[in-house]
Amino acid sequence: MDLTAFMKRYAEEIRGQYIEYTQTLSVIIIPVSGNRFQTVMGTIKQSSLYNRKVIIFTSKVCPLKNDIDYKMLLEQTAYFNYCRFMIAENYLQVEAVSSLAGVDEGDIKEMLQEVANIADQYEMKLSGTDVH
Repeated sequence: MDLTAFMKRYAEEIRGQYIEYTQTLSVIIIPVSGNRFQTVMGTIKQSSLYNRKVIIFTSKVCPLKNDIDYKMLLEQTAYFNYCRFMIAENYLQVEAVSSLAGVDEGDIKEMLQEVANIADQYEMKLSGTDVH
């Protein structure tokens, strides 16, 4: 899959914004409810666990804090189709991962939207503001 071409087309389709960094790293700014936007990073990497290429979409939720109910977040993940919460670079983030082989554009669009919507929802819930 040509991640760059797909992300450009999808950004135009949803009236978002596309930013290219490399052929395997792109950023798309996705409109979400309430006239807000959420930044989602798309990366293609080689999975050492399964020895295949995977596509990873991530979006920051908020900086780590002691008062976040991490157990509740873990329980909420059971209701998501593609996403999970993760911690990276001292941030709570939302992530979706799929094998690059066999995934279709419809699935990728759903993954992107779910990452953006969940990250935005929990960003507002946990921090009360629209930062990312």
